[in-house]
Amino acid sequence: MKKLPVLILLLIHISVSGQNFDSFFINKTLRLDYIFAGNVQSQSVALDQLNELPQWAGRRHNLSTPLLQGNGNIKVYDLATNQCIYINTFSSLFQEWLTTPEAEMVSRSFENVFLIPFPKAKIKVEINLIDKEYHNRLLISHIIDPDDILIHKKGYKNITPYLLIHKASDNQKSINIAILAEGYTKDEMPEFMKYAEETVRQIFSYSPFNKYKDRFNVYAVQSESKESGVSIPRDNAWMETAFSSHFDTFYSNRYLTTGKVKDIHDALAGIPYEHIIILANTDTYGGGGIYNAYTLTTTGHPDFKPVVVHEFGHSFAGLADEYFYDSDALDQTYSHDVEPWEQNITTLKDFSSKWASLLPSGTPVPTPVSEKDNYPVGVFEGGGYSSKGIYRPAFDCRMRTNSYHEFCPVCQASIERLIQYYIE
Repeated sequence: MKKLPVLILLLIHISVSGQNFDSFFINKTLRLDYIFAGNVQSQSVALDQLNELPQWAGRRHNLSTPLLQGNGNIKVYDLATNQCIYINTFSSLFQEWLTTPEAEMVSRSFENVFLIPFPKAKIKVEINLIDKEYHNRLLISHIIDPDDILIHKKGYKNITPYLLIHKASDNQKSINIAILAEGYTKDEMPEFMKYAEETVRQIFSYSPFNKYKDRFNVYAVQSESKESGVSIPRDNAWMETAFSSHFDTFYSNRYLTTGKVKDIHDALAGIPYEHIIILANTDTYGGGGIYNAYTLTTTGHPDFKPVVVHEFGHSFAGLADEYFYDSDALDQTYSHDVEPWEQNITTLKDFSSKWASLLPSGTPVPTPVSEKDNYPVGVFEGGGYSSKGIYRPAFDCRMRTNSYHEFCPVCQASIERLIQYYIE
């Protein structure tokens, strides 16, 4: 599938950004809870619950055109006119699981939660999933009446304690991030707050986040756990924590995730948020970041600082991992026959839609590693977990190693475009 060049996408965004938020929505959030289920052969999406939250903390412009494709999308239509009035894109743990051997033998279910502006009138909601070959499948389409008496109201009482630890200069043009505690007991909350503040310092020490730090609100949410630490199944250590996170996701030692997505959003009800960072109280190395879902990373490990920024690159900016394995252990993640949607890797199937315009004249494609000092931006083989057939834009980057001190120029440009999409 061909992707539109960035310039064309930006022109499209300009044409739709004039859509008036107040024409279709009110200043509240409609939270949609779904169950994604199935296996390699068959997938389905079922509506679980509708929830009303007391304010909308997402974008109020660029409502019906996404900047990034993601591995799925949620589309909202005004039922009376069939006009598309909101789109958001996402990736999911369910879709990652579909690439594992287990998905060939058994069916499983996963929670997923989406936030949309609260509609004034009846809407139609569609959820599409996109597989690694870029086949788009509509898995659910249903109508929602905003006057439905069974829409649960959340966030009007018993709100999780929170503090605003970084304030935007303009709330109407801001990006709202919530940082939650995982595996921290009530007595350990002062320690969590230190790590939450350090997370803010780390993110805003990187370009281009530092350029736009006055456009972000960041809330530290003191979500208590009954026990300290997180679960490590390989050690037979199962802890009772706020979000039931655990290592060994898909039997990968360092992959730290949680399937209790509704618990995350319940803890955030009543707090302005759109993007989520979860800080886990453990010194075991690991983490995870899922585009437009959450970042989850550990605080006690010496590499906490670079890892939380790396994982936020996944969850906020939709950046791909630029590292790879010589064994190609995860080579099934991406198809080499299509151009991946992530902006910082390419299969060269549609390189013109990526960073071709940033290459200095005469840059060899692919770019030999031996020429890395001559080409800060090039096309270096190895990325997206594959040593062959997938290429990255720089020899090193925050999305490749913990030791590198910045995002590469292509990642920086992608992050900046996304920030501008949210705020302008």
